[in-house]
Amino acid sequence: MSALRDQAAQPAPILIIACGALAHEIVALQELNGWQHIDLQCLDAELHNKPQLIAGKLRKKIAQFRHQYDNIFVAYADCGSGGEIDKLLQEEGIDRLPGAHCYSFFAGEKRFNQIAEQELGSFYLTDFLVQHFDRIMIKGLKLDVYPQLRDQFFAHYTRVVYLSQQDSTDLLARAQRAAVALGLEFKHEPCGYGELQTGIETQVLKFS
Repeated sequence: MSALRDQAAQPAPILIIACGALAHEIVALQELNGWQHIDLQCLDAELHNKPQLIAGKLRKKIAQFRHQYDNIFVAYADCGSGGEIDKLLQEEGIDRLPGAHCYSFFAGEKRFNQIAEQELGSFYLTDFLVQHFDRIMIKGLKLDVYPQLRDQFFAHYTRVVYLSQQDSTDLLARAQRAAVALGLEFKHEPCGYGELQTGIETQVLKFS
């Protein structure tokens, strides 16, 4: 009888379908909060450079796991999809993280807007983008092959803003080197997990 009570007390499993760029942070939040009932599936973080493909990839992933989970949450913002993610999630009855992109939910919308208004020509980095800067930005944009493209791609930017999740001197130094590589000024804004954390916490409470 006690085994049945224990089983009944267990929270229902939650599937989070996330951008691969958020995997480290979501796993850290799982461990911090002891969320053993949360499962994680990630899409390729390199969709960061192909936002028009995100909604279609999400649709396939939701269809793949829909029969296994009553509770699904999407750890994406709009992410440059032009509203396609929201259109899909409205059809599916699934919520997502707040904001237009990961920069706004890490910093918080109000703070992000203040940062953006200070300098419109800001190029943003997160911990993930710093860690994978060469692969995603340099090689992804083929700047290693055609370095002259740098000034075309970044002609309208004036600074790099590093929205950090971790307090890491190594990542800070790497972010500064990324700014040098792009020929831009540098600004550091420590953010932590921001609304990624509160957004997931809200869903955990909702599904409990």
